[in-house]
Amino acid sequence: MQERVNLLGMTRSELEDFFVSLGEKRFRAQQILKWIHQFGVDDFSVMSNIGKQLRATLQQRARITPPRVLEEHTSGDGTRKWLLQVDEGNSVEMVFIPEEGRGTLCVSSQAGCALECSFCSTARQGFNRNLSAAEIVGQLWLARRALGCDPRGGRVISNVVLMGMGEPLLNFDNVVAAMELMTEDLAYGLSRRRVTLSTAGVVPALRRLREVSSVSLAVSLHAPDDELRNRLVPLNRKYPIAELLDACRDYISRDSKRAVTFEYVMLRGVNDSPGQARRLASLLGDLPAKVNLIPFNPYPGSGYSSSPPQAIERFAAVLQERGIVTITRRTRGSDIGAACGQLVGRIRDRTRRNPQIIREAC
Repeated sequence: MQERVNLLGMTRSELEDFFVSLGEKRFRAQQILKWIHQFGVDDFSVMSNIGKQLRATLQQRARITPPRVLEEHTSGDGTRKWLLQVDEGNSVEMVFIPEEGRGTLCVSSQAGCALECSFCSTARQGFNRNLSAAEIVGQLWLARRALGCDPRGGRVISNVVLMGMGEPLLNFDNVVAAMELMTEDLAYGLSRRRVTLSTAGVVPALRRLREVSSVSLAVSLHAPDDELRNRLVPLNRKYPIAELLDACRDYISRDSKRAVTFEYVMLRGVNDSPGQARRLASLLGDLPAKVNLIPFNPYPGSGYSSSPPQAIERFAAVLQERGIVTITRRTRGSDIGAACGQLVGRIRDRTRRNPQIIREAC
């Protein structure tokens, strides 16, 4: 029996091709996009503007299958975290952070992560595989269903950030397809500025991204020099800071109003001195940028502790004195393991059997 195709991760053009292969008109893709993504429907039988014969064909040839929810937790601050099964051996986590006037969904792009950043709990689990486009956008589909609608007519989920488990640019094609659906008017209709891709700095893929997308860009920097960043973010040994910043400049060069967000986890006695803040300011120079200072969120066996509030304030003051927009991120969801750097899921690690994963993906 022929395996049914999962329509959840198909872009408009892919759906058009699918319906042409069935002998149908291309406009069917628009109808299906709305049913799946705007109405959250996963049952072809309720699609009332689709003929019975086509509905029967779709039941035989296609499916709408998101990841399966295994667990859900709600923090005392309102943050919600879901554990999602993507196959028998792997599950990933997504997080919703409600704030006044906005709601941010943090989604995962890989089962695990191969980058081995020394302070990140996800990295301790190793890496298994890339998520499909359906598994990535399916997180938004599930969250929309779970959270419902804002009774005032606004969006419950106003922003999506690819800052969960995994390095998005090492899953390039699936991530680009998922972001296309997130910004598709017939699907979720999010502004490209409200979809943010976070990367540790896979430079060749970042240069490719410039050619096909204009979503917001965040870069996990965490150090003002190559020596320290080599220790914290081993990918830096392959793509050092100067090369990364050059790719960032290229990425935003087509829009004078764009800026890069640099994420900087504050680690006590490691990267939080005023001197390091001055070097960071000098490093960023005239690059349109803002810096997010992230208090480290501890987990068992991390080997790091968070910078004290006074050190974070001093660090921020140095950057602000030099004209760099600086925000200290408020820790959310730490009581349920949903804070930045705490996502773990359940991963069947196969990293050791794939030593060339980064080289091959780049």
